[in-house]
Amino acid sequence: MADVVLFALFIGILLALYLIEVPVVYALGLTSLILMFTTSIPFEPLLVAQTIVYGSNSFVLLAIPLFLQTGLLMNSMGLTDEIFDFAGELVGPVRGGLAHVNVVASIIFSGMTGTAAADAAGLGAIEYRAMREEGYRDGFSIAVTGSSSIIGPIIPPSVPLIMYGVLAQVSIGTLFIAGIVPGLLMGIGLMALCTYYAHKHGYERGDWWSIRRIGVTFLKAAPALGTPAVVIGGILGGYFTATEAGAVALFYTLLIGPIFYEGFSVDELVTSFDEGMTRTASLTFIVASAALYGFLVRRAQLPEILATSITSFSTDPLIVLLLITGVLFVVGLMMETIAAITILTPVFLPVIGQIGISPIHFGIVMIITLMIGLLTPPFGVILFVLNAVTGVSLERITKNMIPFYIPLVIALLLIILFPNVALWLPRSMGML
Repeated sequence: MADVVLFALFIGILLALYLIEVPVVYALGLTSLILMFTTSIPFEPLLVAQTIVYGSNSFVLLAIPLFLQTGLLMNSMGLTDEIFDFAGELVGPVRGGLAHVNVVASIIFSGMTGTAAADAAGLGAIEYRAMREEGYRDGFSIAVTGSSSIIGPIIPPSVPLIMYGVLAQVSIGTLFIAGIVPGLLMGIGLMALCTYYAHKHGYERGDWWSIRRIGVTFLKAAPALGTPAVVIGGILGGYFTATEAGAVALFYTLLIGPIFYEGFSVDELVTSFDEGMTRTASLTFIVASAALYGFLVRRAQLPEILATSITSFSTDPLIVLLLITGVLFVVGLMMETIAAITILTPVFLPVIGQIGISPIHFGIVMIITLMIGLLTPPFGVILFVLNAVTGVSLERITKNMIPFYIPLVIALLLIILFPNVALWLPRSMGML
């Protein structure tokens, strides 16, 4: 009974603070302090300070600001527009072409910003505007934009995958490769649904394929497309680590921007780095607060309590993974993704370790589930981002988003039921 009360306190206080709209970083910190003053966990100021500092003091975490800054610079220098144009020539002639372009552009580019919310606000705004200008319905346009934005954190490079890799102590390069097939599967599912709606609403085809136009747009986009190619190729080739890949990607972008694209003025560069540092600071404070909360979770032995509870219900890996996925989905509705990963990874790792679930497989399932939660009312962050950048009401956004959950949930279930969907590629490359 005492365990149940303690577990309820950890979750209940945090949830209550979320419901009254306390920012996530403060909610995590306040919950930790309240627990230390109301439970048997002692308040030790020195230990609190050390936990907060060391929780965010990780070399691997340097990859986050580097990839974030790379994505911001690609946006400001027009690299995103060139990628969007190339994607348009690839799939534009298909009926409902711009909807497919929306998905393909997200697959190609969106992971560079590292977070789904940033993708929806940046690349998503461009995609939505382009679809509306071509006569697509606002509800359909916004649903495609929102659902495609969650592919970015699955396709490498990805901030959530980096965070999970650090906490789970697994190879980030392996996680990156494991995310490719699931991300493509989600994209294919969304494009299939777009095809259905394109025929239903009579959306026209674009101009027929032109080898010349494809070649021209490819040549313009090629340097930008080289960014993810350099990252993945360098990691797989053993030339640099995932953290060093962030620095390489940033240097590469700073190099090609002025040579092949619009380049940047000093003011634009300062603005871009200012935004990058602001986002990084926000994420770092979340990680630091979540580290304290996670430390208290472990000190209260909640992972062991949860592992015992779940395995007493069932030891079947599939049943356990489905149960955990349900918990992750609920958490994803209410909590910022990085905070959720930081808190829950140490909680669930002992559980999956007991029943033999691959931590790589679990990481992909975890990230996808939390991403779907970001799209789901009443607290889905991406819904609020889309409302802010498009002006469409939350009610209308939610209503039009409903059919787009179907391909995403089907993709998630396939990955859960068939682990090789995620593990086949890294295994075939000798990474597992």
